[in-house]
Amino acid sequence: MKVSYNWLKDYIDLDVTPEELANKITLTGIEVEDTFHPDAGLKKIVVGYVVSTKPHPNSDHLQLCQVDLGADPVQIVCGAPNVAAGQKVIVALPGSRIANNEKIKKGKMRGEVSNGMICALQEIGFSTDIAPQAYADGIYVLPADAKVGAPVYPYLGMDDAILDLAITPNRADAQSMRGVAYEVGAVYAKKPHFDVAKPVETAKPVTDVLQASVAAEKDAPSYNLRVIENVKIQPSPLWLQIRLWNAGIRPINNVVDVTNYVMLDYGQPMHAFDYDKIGSKEILVRRATDGEKLTTLDGNEHELIDDDIVISNGTKAINLAGVMGGLDSEITNETTTVVLEAAIFDPMHIRKSAQRYNLRSEASSRFEKGINKGTVLTALDHAASLIADFSDGDVLAGILSPTKIAPTATVVEVSQERINHVLGMQISTAEITKIFKRLAFGVSETNGQFKVSVPTHRWDISIPADLIEEVARLYGYDKMPTTLPASASTPGILTPQQRRVRQMTQLLEASGLNQAISYALTTSEKASQFTLTPAETTSVAWPMTVDHAVLRMNLVSGLLDDLAYNIARKQVNVALYEQGRVFLKQDAKMTRPEEVEYVAGAISGDWQAKTWNQVAKPVDFYQIKGIVTALLDQFNLKATYRVTTTRTEMHPGRTADIYVGDQLVGFVGQIHPQVEKAYRIKPTYVFQLNLTALLAIDKQAVVYQAISKYPVITRDIALLVASDVTNQAITDAIFEKGGAHLKDVTLFDSYTGANIEKGKKSLAYTLTYQNPSATLTDDEVNAAFAKVEKILVEKIGAVIR
Repeated sequence: MKVSYNWLKDYIDLDVTPEELANKITLTGIEVEDTFHPDAGLKKIVVGYVVSTKPHPNSDHLQLCQVDLGADPVQIVCGAPNVAAGQKVIVALPGSRIANNEKIKKGKMRGEVSNGMICALQEIGFSTDIAPQAYADGIYVLPADAKVGAPVYPYLGMDDAILDLAITPNRADAQSMRGVAYEVGAVYAKKPHFDVAKPVETAKPVTDVLQASVAAEKDAPSYNLRVIENVKIQPSPLWLQIRLWNAGIRPINNVVDVTNYVMLDYGQPMHAFDYDKIGSKEILVRRATDGEKLTTLDGNEHELIDDDIVISNGTKAINLAGVMGGLDSEITNETTTVVLEAAIFDPMHIRKSAQRYNLRSEASSRFEKGINKGTVLTALDHAASLIADFSDGDVLAGILSPTKIAPTATVVEVSQERINHVLGMQISTAEITKIFKRLAFGVSETNGQFKVSVPTHRWDISIPADLIEEVARLYGYDKMPTTLPASASTPGILTPQQRRVRQMTQLLEASGLNQAISYALTTSEKASQFTLTPAETTSVAWPMTVDHAVLRMNLVSGLLDDLAYNIARKQVNVALYEQGRVFLKQDAKMTRPEEVEYVAGAISGDWQAKTWNQVAKPVDFYQIKGIVTALLDQFNLKATYRVTTTRTEMHPGRTADIYVGDQLVGFVGQIHPQVEKAYRIKPTYVFQLNLTALLAIDKQAVVYQAISKYPVITRDIALLVASDVTNQAITDAIFEKGGAHLKDVTLFDSYTGANIEKGKKSLAYTLTYQNPSATLTDDEVNAAFAKVEKILVEKIGAVIR
């Protein structure tokens, strides 16, 4: 909600700066995201009077303009198609600053001197979306009473300050200028004052020209119409246009602008129909029929369903209620009779219709969150009065109200004891009473018991907790004391599991991975990818989007989405990890899924960047396997890696399942190229571990061993084995018969090719022996080495080379 500081001062007396006001509002519960001054950064932009124009001698579209700036006229070259003598215009003088900090200098255009620039609104900072359509392709013409040579900012409302309020759903009352005025009045203990406008009615009753009815009162519990005849469509007064464009709304004409102005002022959406285009003398609010078509103001045709509320002429839908008007009944320059609507519609149906047809609007937003029931008719009268004044129209007598709500205050009771207990404070009854009065609530107090009458402009207040919140924020969150629980409490230390998880994340970040947090909701397809164990999906009953309809069963797909997001923005070297929960249903009949902690990582691109003294090194399997090994070592777990080809989303030749003992705890490898293509990512390596399982496994004790002072002896062995024999199987066999003094086995060569028969490979290992208490002899090592050779031949089928 963009709030004009100058407009706000019409309703409440303020003697603070906009920045001070923004800070105060934020401290009391409504965040002000920004305070913007439209004239910020602009300099030396003044009102000019175009004395005369003539064509540029060297151009077919430029004009030489003699412009009065308060002294002798100066020449300015202008290319705007609508520049003409007798206009008062926006002039940027030589040395001025316009939008985007652009400096204007005196210069020549095709040989002719130009002493400045005649500006369009967009050139001094106005958005194209809010500049009046009449001046969209040319310069803006100022009012005739603008003083020549004076700064232009006051004439365009640029001397204002705009407070951008972030309105939460529970504070929809602040989606109007009057609602904000009440809020500011409560903050500063000042009473806002509002104008009350009543139209002057003719003797002709509205029932002579129109009848209205509502098929289901629940759909439109308050529906009200007025009719204004003999209107003349023309631009709105400049003050009204300024208030609209400072709120981010483009001025259209004197009828449409009034409906938007009253919506901003009261928070009451309005709609205006061209009476002559309705097609009958009847308005019927009803549900649409399945397949009924309506072309909305944006020019798009929609096929409606029976869950949509429409405004019809008795037979044909002419408006999608609360969302957007119909194109066939819009206000145009030929309109002479206006039907003005102010209503309250069922918020659930409005939200669904707006979402269904992607027609989110200022009106639908307000209908969804709530409307002040006490000012529906007041807003209608105010709008009718303004339209009549600006268009010389005649307001017919009476209001058509087939449904109506009698506004009543909400009475809520709360005690001083309850307030102080919840807030942990000691606030006196006098102070609490004062706060309620600042809020414009009716209040009576008896023995610490408050009976509060909440007016209709604060429809969010309905229970004692709401009143307690109001007391807290206006008393001041900063005044709340810091207290400790009265009962005994446990010290704030980490559990063993929490410490290990924290150490794990530190290791992953030290390894170069950045933490990511992905959505727990995803699509059914992505939820079923990269699973460690078979499980059933868990669907959300009412998903907000189809992309967030199922609870995830893996973390990898979310990381791939994050990679794709980065790669699409030219960030190709990305390394991410995530620790979070997945949701697994072992049986479709389970009412709730089991929540299991996982940790996963994904890396893509180059692990080592190219520099002047080193080449780029892309990520490979062994890079990510090293990270996983370091992580498991930190858990003091001995893991084995088993090649797998059953994971359809993973590369069949570069993927391994991870086991601790006989328990599957995760996998590591490269994403399948087809999956990489589907995600639009480059070659990517991932791992995923069941963190809950890892934390539950009994850990191996870390035992200190002294460094031996005796030398090591090494033996090398080359083997010819079948190509499907794994390094893990060979090292396990070597350690099985290697003896007590075998300390390490290292693979230092792997070869296939010439001189090696097909289906075979050559592997070479270094075996390291050491006795911590004595010097080993060659005989001892040779005896142990012979046993290794024997088991490799017998168990692995190796040929010793």
